[in-house]
Amino acid sequence: MSDELYVVGYDGEHKRAIEHAAEQAARAGAALHIVHVIEWSPYRFLTPQELEERHKRRTEESTRAETEVIAPVLEEMKSRGITATGEIRYGNVVELLAEIAQKRRASAIIMGRSGGSSFGGRIFGSAAMGLAQVSPVPVTIVP
Repeated sequence: MSDELYVVGYDGEHKRAIEHAAEQAARAGAALHIVHVIEWSPYRFLTPQELEERHKRRTEESTRAETEVIAPVLEEMKSRGITATGEIRYGNVVELLAEIAQKRRASAIIMGRSGGSSFGGRIFGSAAMGLAQVSPVPVTIVP
């Protein structure tokens, strides 16, 4: 096993990105760190009641993401003999994946491309394109 680590941005839907990451990790003897980011903006003024409801919703989302997104893919990687860890984060996917990759000294980031080929998507970009521009390591975008 090498010292390489690939950070994988996983939304629970882009199975091809997970499959590609697993193939690359197996080939290189690398480990995976799978990250599920729940978009969450802290910049909103809320009443105390809204804050309580938001905290409850955040806890529910985190529990669901752990059981439905992270745990199954970690179990799959384990069954394939691939070392993998995972985490759930709240915030901006681009900023968080770049930050995690830098802190963990990752060799690369792998993620799926969401959305279609709409004109708006081409003009304004996506998380994958934003990450490709700011990432401290190479980014593989899996269609």
